[in-house]
Amino acid sequence: MLGGPGLESVVDQIISVITNDGRNIVGVLKGFDQATNIILDESHERVYSTKEGVQQLVLGLYIIRGDNISVIGELDEELDAGLDLSELRAHPLKPVIH
Repeated sequence: MLGGPGLESVVDQIISVITNDGRNIVGVLKGFDQATNIILDESHERVYSTKEGVQQLVLGLYIIRGDNISVIGELDEELDAGLDLSELRAHPLKPVIH
Protein backbone atom coordinates (compact mmCIF):
# COMPACT_ATOMS: atom_id res chain seq x y z
CA MET A 1 0.00 0.00 0.00
CA LEU A 2 1.24 3.44 -0.84
CA GLY A 3 1.24 5.67 2.22
CA GLY A 4 2.51 9.02 3.42
CA PRO A 5 5.31 10.32 1.19
CA GLY A 6 4.75 7.48 -1.32
CA LEU A 7 1.48 9.09 -2.34
CA GLU A 8 3.24 12.23 -3.56
CA SER A 9 4.22 10.42 -6.74
CA VAL A 10 0.57 9.75 -7.68
CA VAL A 11 -0.99 13.15 -6.93
CA ASP A 12 -3.07 14.27 -9.95
CA GLN A 13 -3.12 10.71 -11.29
CA ILE A 14 -5.97 8.19 -11.34
CA ILE A 15 -5.88 5.73 -8.45
CA SER A 16 -8.03 2.87 -7.23
CA VAL A 17 -8.89 2.60 -3.53
CA ILE A 18 -10.26 -0.48 -1.80
CA THR A 19 -11.95 0.46 1.47
CA ASN A 20 -12.29 -1.67 4.60
CA ASP A 21 -15.97 -2.23 3.80
CA GLY A 22 -15.11 -3.68 0.35
CA ARG A 23 -15.87 -0.68 -1.87
CA ASN A 24 -13.73 0.06 -4.96
CA ILE A 25 -13.46 3.79 -5.58
CA VAL A 26 -11.59 5.19 -8.58
CA GLY A 27 -10.64 8.84 -8.99
CA VAL A 28 -7.93 11.46 -9.39
CA LEU A 29 -5.87 11.87 -6.22
CA LYS A 30 -5.88 15.57 -5.32
CA GLY A 31 -4.42 15.48 -1.84
CA PHE A 32 -3.65 13.53 1.32
CA ASP A 33 -2.39 14.11 4.84
CA GLN A 34 -0.21 12.35 7.42
CA ALA A 35 -3.13 10.09 8.45
CA THR A 36 -3.57 9.01 4.80
CA ASN A 37 -6.94 10.77 4.56
CA ILE A 38 -7.30 11.31 0.81
CA ILE A 39 -9.20 13.64 -1.49
CA LEU A 40 -10.34 12.24 -4.85
CA ASP A 41 -11.80 14.27 -7.72
CA GLU A 42 -13.88 12.96 -10.62
CA SER A 43 -14.41 9.80 -8.59
CA HIS A 44 -16.79 6.92 -9.03
CA GLU A 45 -17.50 3.69 -7.22
CA ARG A 46 -17.34 0.44 -9.16
CA VAL A 47 -20.00 -1.99 -7.96
CA TYR A 48 -19.35 -5.59 -9.01
CA SER A 49 -22.00 -8.28 -9.51
CA THR A 50 -22.06 -11.85 -10.74
CA LYS A 51 -25.34 -11.22 -12.61
CA GLU A 52 -24.71 -7.99 -14.50
CA GLY A 53 -21.84 -5.78 -15.58
CA VAL A 54 -19.98 -3.37 -13.33
CA GLN A 55 -22.06 -0.37 -12.28
CA GLN A 56 -20.24 2.93 -11.94
CA LEU A 57 -21.80 5.27 -9.40
CA VAL A 58 -20.64 8.88 -9.81
CA LEU A 59 -19.32 10.38 -6.57
CA GLY A 60 -17.51 13.50 -7.82
CA LEU A 61 -15.25 15.16 -5.23
CA TYR A 62 -14.84 12.59 -2.45
CA ILE A 63 -12.92 12.35 0.82
CA ILE A 64 -11.93 8.99 2.32
CA ARG A 65 -10.65 8.72 5.88
CA GLY A 66 -7.29 7.00 6.15
CA ASP A 67 -8.52 4.51 8.74
CA ASN A 68 -11.08 3.26 6.20
CA ILE A 69 -8.52 2.50 3.47
CA SER A 70 -7.24 -1.03 2.88
CA VAL A 71 -5.36 -0.63 -0.42
CA ILE A 72 -4.36 2.29 -2.66
CA GLY A 73 -3.00 1.56 -6.11
CA GLU A 74 -2.16 3.33 -9.33
CA LEU A 75 -4.57 2.67 -12.19
CA ASP A 76 -3.17 1.95 -15.65
CA GLU A 77 -5.42 4.27 -17.68
CA GLU A 78 -4.64 2.59 -21.02
CA LEU A 79 -5.39 -0.90 -19.70
CA ASP A 80 -8.50 0.33 -17.85
CA ALA A 81 -9.84 2.05 -20.98
CA GLY A 82 -9.60 -1.27 -22.85
CA LEU A 83 -11.88 -3.07 -20.39
CA ASP A 84 -15.54 -3.54 -21.22
CA LEU A 85 -16.96 -3.11 -17.72
CA SER A 86 -20.48 -3.92 -18.94
CA GLU A 87 -19.31 -7.48 -19.69
CA LEU A 88 -17.21 -7.95 -16.55
CA ARG A 89 -18.68 -10.20 -13.84
CA ALA A 90 -17.24 -10.62 -10.36
CA HIS A 91 -18.26 -11.27 -6.79
CA PRO A 92 -18.45 -8.10 -4.69
CA LEU A 93 -15.53 -7.71 -2.29
CA LYS A 94 -16.16 -8.71 1.30
CA PRO A 95 -15.29 -6.32 4.14
CA VAL A 96 -11.75 -6.48 5.50
CA ILE A 97 -11.62 -8.08 8.94
CA HIS A 98 -8.74 -7.00 11.16
